[in-house]
Amino acid sequence: MRIYYRAPDVVVTSELFVRHGPSPGRFAIRDLRDVGIAPAVPEGVRPGIVVLPAAAAVLVAAAVVSVAGGVLVAVAIAVSACAAGMVFAMVHQHRPRRWELRATYEGREVTLYASADDRVFNQVGRALLRAIEAGRQWPPHTNGAAAA
Repeated sequence: MRIYYRAPDVVVTSELFVRHGPSPGRFAIRDLRDVGIAPAVPEGVRPGIVVLPAAAAVLVAAAVVSVAGGVLVAVAIAVSACAAGMVFAMVHQHRPRRWELRATYEGREVTLYASADDRVFNQVGRALLRAIEAGRQWPPHTNGAAAA
């Protein structure tokens, strides 16, 4: 058995793709079909869930303060809310993008590996590709005796 990649969270050999960690899994290389790369589903809170209610609350607060006679305070609330929204959008936009190795295994869609670290993700992907390609060449070709 040849080892193509070994790390604490994943091992890729000529026979198995083994994922360690919170959701461990073992996948026979020969049984993997439709292997591909896809962007991962974002983790955490979606911006729309936070930004829209926050914007509505700020508008209501600014309207109440404005009606009460504090126009300057209402403008300060609106400006600070816009600034906070822009900071949230910038931070959210610059989060590292996660990628996933996906495949069909025993008739079901599985995520083999996911990472936001481009270097490690590419190393795991190349190791899996080498293992799949090596598996296609097995058994080794003979001198033509079995070709008939």
